[in-house]
Amino acid sequence: MNPIEFEIFKNLFVSIAEEMGEALKRTSFSPNIKERLDYSCAIYDAQAQTIAQGDHMPVHLGAMPLSVRAAIARGDMEPGDVIALNDPFRGGTHLPDITLVSPVFVGDSERPSFYVANRAHHSDVGGMTPGSMPLASEVFQEGLIIPPVQLVRRGEMDSDIASLIYANVRTPGEREGDLTAQIASNRVGEKRLRHIVDHYGIATVSQYAAAVQDYSERVMRSMIASIPDGEYVFEDSLDDDGFNKARVHIRVSVRIAGDEAIVDFTGSDRQTTGGINANFAITMSATLYVFRCLIQDDVLYNDGIARPIKVTALPGTVVNALHPAAVAGGNVETSQRITDVVLGALSGPLRNLIPAASQGTMNNITLGGVDSRTGQAFAYYETIGGGMGAGAGASGLSGVHTHMSNSRNTPVEAIERYLPVRIRQYHLRRGSGGAGKFAGGDGIVREYEMLDRVSVTILSDRRERPPYGAAGGQPGEVGRNTLIRANGIEEKLPSKVRLILNAGDRLRIESPGGGGFGE
Repeated sequence: MNPIEFEIFKNLFVSIAEEMGEALKRTSFSPNIKERLDYSCAIYDAQAQTIAQGDHMPVHLGAMPLSVRAAIARGDMEPGDVIALNDPFRGGTHLPDITLVSPVFVGDSERPSFYVANRAHHSDVGGMTPGSMPLASEVFQEGLIIPPVQLVRRGEMDSDIASLIYANVRTPGEREGDLTAQIASNRVGEKRLRHIVDHYGIATVSQYAAAVQDYSERVMRSMIASIPDGEYVFEDSLDDDGFNKARVHIRVSVRIAGDEAIVDFTGSDRQTTGGINANFAITMSATLYVFRCLIQDDVLYNDGIARPIKVTALPGTVVNALHPAAVAGGNVETSQRITDVVLGALSGPLRNLIPAASQGTMNNITLGGVDSRTGQAFAYYETIGGGMGAGAGASGLSGVHTHMSNSRNTPVEAIERYLPVRIRQYHLRRGSGGAGKFAGGDGIVREYEMLDRVSVTILSDRRERPPYGAAGGQPGEVGRNTLIRANGIEEKLPSKVRLILNAGDRLRIESPGGGGFGE
């Protein structure tokens, strides 16, 4: 490989995924995508192996290749086709995350030379409660399940498929706008890939696509080889599943042998009644994220990262749930705990490299109802940042999303414009980070006042067991959920709950702080 050309192509590939994301952000309708940036984009080779992905949502990106393969397995695609799916048991994460996959044909080829895909979190896809993040006991209650279907045929939207989707959601106009934005994003990716093929030729582009994957593999193998051989174990737990109060344990063993790693989740609890179950795609995604974070070099997060790492998890457990398990919280909460336990295991041989635990939750809030100002239904979803764990030589950041969540906040001005809600408080939760030589980051306080009757669902964690400290540092503070009725009466809420609030009622979320590092 010409090293200069290699660097050019490496940046070309990632720039395509980033530009796809910019197009999606600019053209989407919902604040969840436009403001919070809850989406991900990537490009793939003809075998559905990742070439490059944008710096978007880690929990999406490690799982998306399985959705791309499910789309390909559906059958032959033609130019202009777009396959849509959200099925958690075919590479999806949870039902609000809808993935669109498009083939890229080059020249006279009868088979796609590349694929482009994006995944975006839709504010509502039906189900028991507005926002489609309910306290459910099976996936059917969580919303509309979309198997791989042909949403666009040779450039024309399939009106029957689209009508079926819009008829099963509370906010069809917003869904139509967001899906159209996703289609536009894929079109941008197709156009850019064809442009570089026209300029350099398909042989050269394919050669460098394989080269960036091989390079990522070599760097990952080198990093794993630097870890002392051995077996390293760790366990942590989720507060509960929303139905039962028992903790849900996740256990991991990381075995390092030369330049390969086996990550085994045997011993983790069985899949639960409530929707904190993670499918295998999520478990794989979180594990690969941790190992990618150990690499200091500038390498693309692509298929090469996964080649030296084997992940095993028993079917029917909370980290490899089977159909028809409820999974809405597995993507957002269990993925964070999987990250915590893999980091915890690696802290054995890498004591001075692995940081303390970050907040370990996404603090998911869904709001829905009918806006009396317009008479229109609304559904809204957001996550809330918290404290980052401290590391050797650096205190944790405060009020940020960490690990499997890479989204922004929704600005106060935006949420008050879109919804019959007033934000009464929004500030850092001072002193919530764990003490240590380097302190953990502080969490956030966000308080909502309802201006109408609103359905609220909370999916959160780290309300009972705090984020751990490292190297003698203290744990961060647990989070708190509090209901303040219009008459001033306060009530402590569990980590997972559904409520109906009236005008004047307030909901206060206090997110956890990160753990401290060092005594």
